[in-house]
Amino acid sequence: MEYLVTMTTHVPDGTSDQAVADVRAREAAHSAELAAQGSLLRLWRPPLQPGQWRTLGLFAAPDGDRLEQVLASMPLRIWRTDEVTPLSPHPNDPGPTAGSPGPEFLTIFVIAPPDGTPEQDVADAEAGEAQRAKELAGQGHLRRLWKLPGQGRALGLWQADDPAQMQAILKSLPLDPYMTVETTPLTPHPSDPARR
Repeated sequence: MEYLVTMTTHVPDGTSDQAVADVRAREAAHSAELAAQGSLLRLWRPPLQPGQWRTLGLFAAPDGDRLEQVLASMPLRIWRTDEVTPLSPHPNDPGPTAGSPGPEFLTIFVIAPPDGTPEQDVADAEAGEAQRAKELAGQGHLRRLWKLPGQGRALGLWQADDPAQMQAILKSLPLDPYMTVETTPLTPHPSDPARR
């Protein structure tokens, strides 16, 4: 099973720069070990406020207990809180593929057709969505797609040249009239397994 983990680090006041550097070095080394074991799949940095440490991680584990063991083994956990979101397979997910380097984005979709929308209209849009997802995956834009907990929610990993192209891609989706989208631009993390 795969999990998205939002990791927020708060270094206590008075912690020496050397202590921080030591923990960060051990974290990077351990991240490489976790990647080699197949537990850590990806790491990204979302937009940050000054002084904020936040990382998004894609992890694989057989269950939540094993994931907790993996997260607890990471050196930065002494200063970190983790928010875990379980991810379920999505029928339109292109599956793990090696992508080319470039700007990436995470999207959270919430699909909620207005009351009274004919069922056939929604079914047609869903069929068109599956076809469009295949096209976008073939073009290298759609990297991964998962179901999120809750009705009509999904998480997407995308690649686009810039936010404007990302917006145009989202507007091209057949389900666009029925969904709200939250888009997060990502920057590479130095310990991201995809960079190795």
